[in-house]
Amino acid sequence: MKQIPYWLDTAPALPDRSGKDLPDEADVVVIGGGLTGLSTAYHTARKGARTVLVEKDKVGSGASGRNGSMCTQGITISPAEARKRYGQERARELYDAFREAVDVVEDLTRAENIDCDFNRSGRLGAVCKPGHFEGLRAKQRDLADNFGHETIVLSKSELRAELGTDYYHGALLDPLSAGLHVGKFVGGLAHAAERAGAEIHERNAATGLTRLPGGGFVVETLHGTIRAKQVMAATDAYTDQSMPWFRKRLINVGSFIIVTEPLGEARAKELIPNGRLLVAHKNVGHYVRLTPDNRLAFGGRARFAPSNPASDVKSGDILKREMTEIFPQLAGVRIDYVWGGMVGFSWDRVPHAGEVNGLYYSMGYCGHGVQMATYMGRAVAEMMDGNPDANPLRGLGFPKVPVPFYNGTPWFLPFGGAYYKAKDKLL
Repeated sequence: MKQIPYWLDTAPALPDRSGKDLPDEADVVVIGGGLTGLSTAYHTARKGARTVLVEKDKVGSGASGRNGSMCTQGITISPAEARKRYGQERARELYDAFREAVDVVEDLTRAENIDCDFNRSGRLGAVCKPGHFEGLRAKQRDLADNFGHETIVLSKSELRAELGTDYYHGALLDPLSAGLHVGKFVGGLAHAAERAGAEIHERNAATGLTRLPGGGFVVETLHGTIRAKQVMAATDAYTDQSMPWFRKRLINVGSFIIVTEPLGEARAKELIPNGRLLVAHKNVGHYVRLTPDNRLAFGGRARFAPSNPASDVKSGDILKREMTEIFPQLAGVRIDYVWGGMVGFSWDRVPHAGEVNGLYYSMGYCGHGVQMATYMGRAVAEMMDGNPDANPLRGLGFPKVPVPFYNGTPWFLPFGGAYYKAKDKLL
């Protein structure tokens, strides 16, 4: 069993982008080589900026290569909650941005010929209790009437044509959500950024930032300093103490995934005949999909604990039990991959992007990072070019005052996890 992300292990090998000399100055320095950073580098370089990206490990080694490889429509909070917080017009703008984000990913794959198995396979948002089914009908009406978002309600009997299990009691099908091979997408986007003129420096962490009185920054790295007119913080859940302002405003949650041995096409289709993406509507849910080579990927929170080799194995055991509870026919299947990673959550469960003290940022994707990170890289490039209205998250910035008693280490997660698991059982 490999303790590395399936998506990175099965993508084409990437070149070694470490050991290069930093230039003395740049128009834009991007800190972080995930999808946010790569998209920002790509779009700023295409605008003619001299762009330098620094990454402390390798591109895609953080959350961008460790996720469920889903590219789904829909915001991270419910339509009703979005309307309550922001009003109908602003809530609709946010939903439109989340839908457009999937289009941006698709357009990039086509424009740059990125072979990453992008497929509008559709997403099933499944409910696990009979009493939750009517809520799907209400949500369908709300999405259609107020957000222009068409979905399909499937009853338990109708769902049997989509899933080889009777575990769920219905689902909401979003037919335009997509799956892709995120490892191939990360690699392709890195190549595209370089073709556009961006420089990528791996294994060269940013260690400090100094804002200059006349504008711009000096960025300190492990292998030298570089002066930049503009800087983009694209580190999300992997933000370290070099940027404490952001670290105190993000909750980093572990997420874990197992991937089975190859099942063969016939057996895979018995599980998910139409290749849908599956997400369970629970406080502590799971996400499931077939891989391009007919394995089953099964992910979830599993344990409210950090990701490390020992923790990943423990979480993998929990996920396998949950997987076989839903799909008993997989009881004897070998698990070939298990891994974990950190996901950046904001306190209000929506992403945030903007500028603070001259520093641009986009973080807190709350599990919707594949499409939103890519989209926000484009948006930040526009913001840097003097177009602040290009930010669909404008006005939703992180609070200026951090949460009391929180220094970036989520000590409370085990207690929160126990609460939400109990809530799933009772409600």
